[in-house]
Order: sequence, then C-alpha cells, then structure tokens
Amino acid sequence: MRGSAPEDEKRFHRPALRRSATAVAAAVLLLPLSGAPSAHAGPPRTDELQRAFTDAAARFHVPRSVLLGVAYLESRWDAHGGAPSVSGGYGPMHLTDARTALARAPEFSEGDEDARGDGARPRKNVPAGGASKRAVVPAELPARLRTLTTAATLAGLPAERLRTDPAANVLGGAALLAAEQRKLGRAAGSDPARWYGAVARYGGQDDLRGGQAFADEVYEVMRRGQTRTTDAGQQVTLPATPKLTPDATQKKRLGESAARASAPQSARTPECPHSVACESVPAPYEEFGDGDYGNHDKADRPDDQRVSTIVIHDTEGSWETTLKLIKDPTYVSWHYTIRSADGLIAQHVPTKDVAWHAGNWYINSHSVGIEHEGFLAAPDAWYTEAMYRTSARLVKYLSRKYDVPLDRQHILGHDNVPGTTTATIPGMHTDPGPYWDWAHYFTLLGKPFKAASGSHGGLVTIRPHYERNKPVYTGCEKPGDPCAPHGSAAVRLHTAPSKRAPLVKDAGLHPDGSDSTKGVNDIGARASTGQRFAVAGRSGDWTAVWYLGQKAWFHNPHRAPTAVNAKGLIATPKDGRPEIPVYGRAYPEKDAYPAGVPYQAVSPLPYKLAAGQKYAVGDRMTGDYFYAPTFDVSKHAIVRGEDVYYEIQLGHRVGYVRAADVDVRRSDS
Repeated sequence: MRGSAPEDEKRFHRPALRRSATAVAAAVLLLPLSGAPSAHAGPPRTDELQRAFTDAAARFHVPRSVLLGVAYLESRWDAHGGAPSVSGGYGPMHLTDARTALARAPEFSEGDEDARGDGARPRKNVPAGGASKRAVVPAELPARLRTLTTAATLAGLPAERLRTDPAANVLGGAALLAAEQRKLGRAAGSDPARWYGAVARYGGQDDLRGGQAFADEVYEVMRRGQTRTTDAGQQVTLPATPKLTPDATQKKRLGESAARASAPQSARTPECPHSVACESVPAPYEEFGDGDYGNHDKADRPDDQRVSTIVIHDTEGSWETTLKLIKDPTYVSWHYTIRSADGLIAQHVPTKDVAWHAGNWYINSHSVGIEHEGFLAAPDAWYTEAMYRTSARLVKYLSRKYDVPLDRQHILGHDNVPGTTTATIPGMHTDPGPYWDWAHYFTLLGKPFKAASGSHGGLVTIRPHYERNKPVYTGCEKPGDPCAPHGSAAVRLHTAPSKRAPLVKDAGLHPDGSDSTKGVNDIGARASTGQRFAVAGRSGDWTAVWYLGQKAWFHNPHRAPTAVNAKGLIATPKDGRPEIPVYGRAYPEKDAYPAGVPYQAVSPLPYKLAAGQKYAVGDRMTGDYFYAPTFDVSKHAIVRGEDVYYEIQLGHRVGYVRAADVDVRRSDS
C-alpha cells in the first residue's frame, strides 16, 4: 500500500526530464540559501530552517517530509553551532567528515581507572598510564564517515559551508538523498512511500541491516509527526501522516537483502528487541600468558546474581576500532556497542555473564554495560537521534528482562559509578558527560521526569531545560579554555545561594583540598538530570540539597526551574550517631567469607554523612561478592552476607550506606 504526504504533492510536480547532478549543482549556485541572512537582515526569523527544508526539497525533488524525517532521526533538526557529533557528523542532516572533525578534537586521557575494579585481582588498566592520545579511526574511512564531501560536490557548495551553515547542510542532505534514489534507478518525485530504499541507503551507507532499521524509524517519525524548537531557536514542524506506508516492493527487497547480509556469523543469538537491528560480535573468553585470561567472566545471572543496573558509556574509537578491541582477550569488555549513524547494535558478552566495564567490581557484577560509538574526544560533541532511540529500545528490553527500574538510580552513566576505595576516585571515568541528554533519553524510555509532589515532598529531581541550560565549561579543546555554549543536562552546585559563591568541594576527586572547577570532566560540584536529592533548604531562587556530606546550592528560579519536586525514601544517620561512613561497594561482612576466598574490606570513602543529613534512597540490597580469580569457573564463588545496604544519591556518583547505620523513612513524613 502506497502512502502519501499531501503537502509534498501540492508543492511540486514530478519533472518531465531528469537533470544531471552537474546541471542541478549549477542551478543551485545561482540561487541564494534561505538560511544565510543578508547584510541588512534584522533578528533571525524562527522559520528559516523550515524554509530551508522546503527549498532544498523543491530543488532536488525530494519529498519535504522525507527530508524532515531523515534530519529528525539524525539530529532532531539541531545544528549544534557547527560542532560535529561524536562520530564526525555535521548539521541537521548529520553529514559526516571524520577527518576534519578529528583535526579539531583534543587529545584525551582516560585516566587510570581499573575497568575490572576487583581488589582480589591485578589492575586492568586501559590504556596503561592514562597517556594522552587521539581517538582511533580506520586508515580507510568507511562510507558512512565521509558523506559530507560527496554532498558538497552534489550540491555544488564548499564543504566548509555544509559544516557551518544549516541551510547549506540541508541542501547537501537533499542532494545526497536524490543521488541515492538515482542509484536505485528510481525517479525523483513527491510520494514519500517511494523513497524507502534511498532513506535506507542514506542511513546505512555500509550496512543493509542498519539502513533498514534507520528507514523504518524515519517512516515511523513521519507517521507520528514532530514539532520542536531547535537549539538555535528555529521552529520546525513535520506534519503527521498516520497512513504512510513504504513502497511494499522496496521494503520486501531490502528486507530480503538485509536478511542475507545478517546471516549468523556466530552461533550465538543476540539478546535484543525485535524492533532494532542487532548482530553478535562475541568477546573472547580465553586463557593467555601466565595464568591470565580475558576479557570477561562467566556467570549465570540472574540465577546467581541480580542484574540491577544498566551503565551508559561512550567509546573513544570508531565502530570498526571498537569491534576490533572487543575481540582482544587482553582488553576489557562490555555487553553491547551501538553505532552512531544508524543505531545498529552489536552484542559481545551474554547478559548472564559479567563484563569488565564500570571500574567497580560490585557494579560490574550486577550490571549490563552499553557503549555508544563516539570517536571524538571533545566532550561537547553530540549524539545522533538514531543512537538515542535504539539505545532506549535496548534499555527497555533489558529492563523488562531483568526487572531493572527505569530511573536514574538504576540507569547510570559511567560518570555516576562510585570509586571502590578512596584511592580509585580520581581515576574514575566521566562518560557520557554533561552533554548526554538524560531528559530526552528518559522520554524515549517512556519515563519522563515529572513533578511527583508539592513543595513539601522533601526531594527534588534535577531537570533543567536542556537547550536553555548552558553552564560554562572549560577544557573541551584546550585546558582552561571555555567550551562552546551547548545545552547541558547538569546544574552546578555552590556553597551558598549565589553564583559568586565557591563551588562545593569533593574530597575524593580533589584530595588536596582544592576547589571543584568548571572543567568539563570535573564532576565534583555537579548534579545531573534525573538524579534525586534530599532538600536541605530554600532561599529565593535557590535550592539546597545534601551532597557529599555538605549543603550544596543550585539556581532554581520559579519562572525557569531546573528541578521538580519529588518524594520517596530517604536515609539519615540513626539517632545518636554524629556521623556515618559511606562506601563505594556493598560487600558482605568478614564472617561471610569461606576459607579460600580472600576477605574484601569494605573501605569507607572520604565523605562523612553527619547527623540530620538526608539522602535519596535508590535501592536496597544484601551484601555479596563475586569471586572469579581464574579462567577455571569451578574455582569461582559467590559470597553472600547478612549486612544490608542502601544505595543513595551521594553526589554526582551513587554510594552505599549500611542499613545498621541509618534510619529510612518517607521524605514527606
């Protein structure tokens, strides 16, 4: 059944003659771009981007709804000020130019985190010494990482203009879509149903499976429609076409080709929802060297251990590089990788097994790790909508499979994972960083952050308006230099209700007693969207919360709130206790360890929770420890104790307190 988009039919008729790309480019050069303001222009209009889509669609005879749908799945129509995505894509159409993007990217250091985080075994550092380096991409770039230069040629415009001018970028995307339609031997035209194959080729330049999933998602976007205001204040609308159906012949042909291309290369069937493109790229479980092995541990979750957490990461390498690394038994591991361009998922470690990914063995033992392709180290690089959507579908699937609550106490960023001991805190990783859009991600998960109480609920959920919330960060390109203004999911915390007040201190991250900074990787005075904190006070437009053992203030004006009221469980030191310790792992007491299993001390972190302080409770668990020192699984053991712990929102990272040390009650009681 063929679909249609009435607004496209009315705008233009199919041309009688097919013009060559050269002729089209020549014509384009004679026409102005709607997104480029004149020298005498006043304030920018808010419909310029919408008009740019209309103009580009008309010039290259691409249905406007298709152009809008593709751009939405790439960028949600945002231009990001000309900054590239984590995979080197530019502008609303995510035209990729990986070489140019890498040239602007800073060197980065991953720190010295022990990815395994198990005190019973040698450290597993990657890379050794935390040396500065540049992200790695293949010497021969795949087609999906170099679409911008092709689009520039087809549009007859300089490549730099496609990187920096949203209207030119849209024009280049339209030219690329039209070229893909020609390659399929199909005529240009206004019926969106006939563009399914071209959309798939646009999204999956190197992979039929990813392209098919990308096209299906684009057509779902077109059916539902979208309206939003972009990061540049542009108002863009894609009218809904609920009855739109892709051309049946194209869809069937592409589906058959994708099925042949995805013939299993591994006996392992990937654990993924049916609505995504997914493949198996197994991580090795091999012995090597002098009794060493890698790159994960065999287990039988959830029968032997509960899966309670999903950890969100981003890679520092391209898809190809990441898949090469995961096959190395001497490297570390994670369960899934998601590709930026089209959302293709690769599973590496079965979810019943324990991967080495979070830098905290307790978290590793109870979590699934998901890496998101991103070879640009610049923390202000952005993520594609295709990746966000596929990731959300995978997380919802895992949530149902393992009964993991969809909240920020159980869906953690790597930057929310606590250090296991005081010494490990400074080296813990900080991905995905302040530019990951947690509010949008949880909307896709079907769990948007909403007010759940009145002003007396006792808790707040951090929720700034992502596009408008642009705190100053430094160090994105050079140490100390301000980052380009960018929407952020985080708010900054001060010692008093004033922007001039110092930032709160983090005794673990800055053990020398120095202040927290505005550095993009300094999480010492930062609260992130979705995190819940106990209210410690209010003063005018400021709200205070309990954070790392101190009162921390953030700007929360009534007219533009950065948090919503909430209620839930809180933990507070028991009466008569002047202060209590907090831990980075919930291990059992010493008496629980059998002979042959070394005791793992539960070392307090350098934060003290004083009497009267309150912290939001995320979970309750009984202490356990997964002992897996060798390749031989017969020597593995799970130590189960009697000590009960509560997970709390300690600071930017979570922490654990013993039930024996706290009283737990409702925040509004």
